[in-house]
Amino acid sequence: MSKLSIFALPALLLPLLAASAAPLDSRRAEVREFIEEMVREHDFDRRQVRALLQQAETKQAILDAISRPAERVAPWHEYRERFLNEERVREGVSFRIEHGERLASIEDATLAATVLGILGVETSFGRITGRYRVLDALATLAFDYAPRAPFFREELKQFLILSREENVDPQETLGSYAGAMGAPQFISSSYRRYAVDADGDGQRDLWGSWDDVIGSVANYLQVHGWRAGEPVTTPAQLDDHDLSRFELSGLELKETVQSLRDKKVRFETTLPPSAPATLIVAEGRDGPHYRVGFNNFYVVTRYNRSAMYVMAVHDLGEAIERSSANRTNATAGGRNAAR
Repeated sequence: MSKLSIFALPALLLPLLAASAAPLDSRRAEVREFIEEMVREHDFDRRQVRALLQQAETKQAILDAISRPAERVAPWHEYRERFLNEERVREGVSFRIEHGERLASIEDATLAATVLGILGVETSFGRITGRYRVLDALATLAFDYAPRAPFFREELKQFLILSREENVDPQETLGSYAGAMGAPQFISSSYRRYAVDADGDGQRDLWGSWDDVIGSVANYLQVHGWRAGEPVTTPAQLDDHDLSRFELSGLELKETVQSLRDKKVRFETTLPPSAPATLIVAEGRDGPHYRVGFNNFYVVTRYNRSAMYVMAVHDLGEAIERSSANRTNATAGGRNAAR
């Protein structure tokens, strides 16, 4: 991660703007208002903020990406295959071996596996973290995407504060078209609230410090209510496919372990009958796929509000743990045979 001063301007001129990009006009009323806000509320220098925003580019590709109508939602079995493949599991096993000490510091094994799953699903363990400048993404969406301009204006504000706090160059920081950053894809406000300095170097670095990345994802889940020793989901079976007796809208836990059993859902858990739960219904290759989600399922939906996302994270984390255990056992067996 760059250690340049937040507002250090590049020595070389920026490349010529592409036809699909235009410099942000700092004379616009809403941009001037934003600059004054940063000066008044956060003690930024007016000229420096203006100079920085003049380097931002409004990109049509960002507006196209966020405005694109949702594509056909893939069935669960196809969605799962995007993430549960040999390459990603192999990457995960290598990552787990390399960072085993930090992962072992997470005392709850299920939480550690979930952190692995999130990093694998989000960015293939840091391999794919985004190609847009965060400054461009947030400035574009803050001032030229009316449906969510207030949200992204706040994220732009948080990004500038974050850049000052963590001493990163906002002109070099890359992320997603929506401004999500680093291996865990934190937006600016989440970065400031939940990122931790796990390696103790005085900086919360979600690009260059895997200790910070792992610790920050674990912290995010813990702050949002993770319960150690409890599962995320468990397989379930129904005697029939009549779902009219269930409230399936939303991701909230509207049932309990007992109420689901009363509705003839068969599943195994050591959680008490009063534990909050929900039935998850997905489209499997050969018919409906059922699971029961518990408190930690809901916690992971706070990271990404999708049941399929949570199941993919869960399954990938478990697959990595199984493959890691098999590799360890095979290695140990080879050593014993050689004696």
